[in-house]
Amino acid sequence: IMPFLPCLKKKQSPVPLGRNIFQKHTPPIQQNYQALLETCLKNKCLFTDDNFPAHISSIGVGALLKKLPRNLQWKRPHALHRSPIFYAPNRKQLDLCQGLVENCWFLAALEALTFHQDILAAVVPQNQSFERKYAGIFHFRFWHFGEWIDVVVDDRLPVNEAGELVFVSSVYKNVFWGALLEKAYAKLYGSYEDLQIGQVSEALVDFTGGVNIRIKLAAAPPDLWDILTRATYSRSLMGCQTHLGATKVLKNGLVAGHAYTVTGIRKVTCQHGPENLVRLRNPWGKIEWKGDWSDSSYKWELLSPKEKILLRKKKEDGEFWMSLRDFKIHFVDLMICKLTPDLMSQEDGKKWMYSLKSGRWVKGSTAGGSLGFCNGTFWMNPQYWLNVLPVEDSKKKLGSCNVVISLMQKHSSKHRNRAPHLFIGFSLYKYQESSRKLPPAFFTRHQPVNKHQVFLDEREVTHDFHLEPGVYMIVPSTLEPQQESEFILRVFSRKHEIVDRYEGKSWQDFFTKHFEQVSNPEINAVQLQRILNNISWRNFQSFRLSFSLDACQGILALLDLNASGTLSIQEFRVLWKRLLFYLEVFQKRDTSRSGKLDLVELHAAVQETGISLSNEVCNLMAIRYGDPDLKISFESFVCFMLRVEIMGEAFRNLTQDGKGIYLWESE
Repeated sequence: IMPFLPCLKKKQSPVPLGRNIFQKHTPPIQQNYQALLETCLKNKCLFTDDNFPAHISSIGVGALLKKLPRNLQWKRPHALHRSPIFYAPNRKQLDLCQGLVENCWFLAALEALTFHQDILAAVVPQNQSFERKYAGIFHFRFWHFGEWIDVVVDDRLPVNEAGELVFVSSVYKNVFWGALLEKAYAKLYGSYEDLQIGQVSEALVDFTGGVNIRIKLAAAPPDLWDILTRATYSRSLMGCQTHLGATKVLKNGLVAGHAYTVTGIRKVTCQHGPENLVRLRNPWGKIEWKGDWSDSSYKWELLSPKEKILLRKKKEDGEFWMSLRDFKIHFVDLMICKLTPDLMSQEDGKKWMYSLKSGRWVKGSTAGGSLGFCNGTFWMNPQYWLNVLPVEDSKKKLGSCNVVISLMQKHSSKHRNRAPHLFIGFSLYKYQESSRKLPPAFFTRHQPVNKHQVFLDEREVTHDFHLEPGVYMIVPSTLEPQQESEFILRVFSRKHEIVDRYEGKSWQDFFTKHFEQVSNPEINAVQLQRILNNISWRNFQSFRLSFSLDACQGILALLDLNASGTLSIQEFRVLWKRLLFYLEVFQKRDTSRSGKLDLVELHAAVQETGISLSNEVCNLMAIRYGDPDLKISFESFVCFMLRVEIMGEAFRNLTQDGKGIYLWESE
């Protein structure tokens, strides 16, 4: 880090940036599959992916290395089989087998995906092959923290000396979609090593963007069979896990600490009455249950010959039947991932709506921790207003509405398993009106709707509520205060509205005053100046806010994405949210209440926004935006922060490797 300029040494030197800085989630590198494919075809060469090379670094640095065969090689499918094919849609049987990576959770979810060809086609684009337009490049799509992203890979796969795939393979040796999909998923999360440990629920969401329902089988609801039936005959994917323990085969044929796919259910009629059966598959493609209703069980003799022939398969393929009773005893969790969460509701087939909000817990600002751990700082956590609205077409005229709330934390590391999950959860409060952020006193006087909050050290925490129509407030938090992470909050219901604390009543009042009567509102720089200088900034009256025309022209140039010379309502809404956020940070760090930040305070303010800037850049920005005494007004702070954020976003969009960018003159 460069030393401070002599003329800038005022008060104490701030903590060098780079230490204790909020660590943002590292977004995956975006590559344009179509452009890369066309370039390779034009140059008559096979694609090699420098971002995930055919090298030991793509496998990882941990225990997985010890399992690898000697003389590991990377080969393309054409070198492994005379006639490789990407995908065989006519094969009904599940054909994938787990390799050396202990990623049964990933494979169990993937096999659940194969039962829904339309969902599978969204993850695995089907117009790829080893013949037509083949250039050694393939791509897959995953739902990644709120958005669908495309992951590109080359087709060099790790094999042993005999030319056998060491990771996921197919029972049909010429089929390679599973191995290539696993490679893309490993690239998304850092390495093959990063797929070693996980939950079926995580992969199910990554394949669908759906909502997870977790059922603890030891305390399963009495209507479990009805839930399984609805899940089977709707757009749902199901997986389950056995009791934890060292991964080993038990006497009953099940594997401890292992994930399985739920592949079907069936109610059969025995001589003594009906029996509910669940069909499961081991991702290993072998090792099956040996108890009642297993392939060799005497129980099959209790069925009619026709039913026995239809259901029983005497093959060691990893797939087997067991009774619902045994299923509840020998498995811990059942995970059901549904594209809409009406599974637990009797209102099947009705339209649900979905909202997503992004946020973060920042030390000293919004990382307040849980009520049980430290109620003195709980109020600092982000707050989201939820207005649950009655549904006109509901059978029940009055009463509760089904609402599913999901909180997902984003790991800051590029490598999935190098950043352990924090314990996360959320509280839900009933409130009478939608106003500004709730004060600390509110939380000492009111109990949350979910009185027994559950904090889990998992990527996602989901709860199903039955709520009366009305206004609620969601407070997501970590278990302990001062723990930092980004998160996304998702709400599913028949009908609702959700806003964060920077888009509450103040935005509604503002919108009504300035835009509601205008059919196509557009704001130029002069109008922007008039609006910003005439706003009544409630709760922020320690100094007068003033924006010059020059500053407004600079703001407009940064946010005017379509170069129209004006801001649309959507662009202004982005500005509005940033202004309120910057103002809160500015006031917090302006300890002297002078309406200006000195260099030390500026460093602290930038740090609090979660942006990492070197001392050199911060010093230069102080010279560019500060007054002769190198002090920054709120107007200058806004221009400064908007430029930093938008330039950072531009860099992330343009970079190919995360290190630098190549620009055309116009760019």
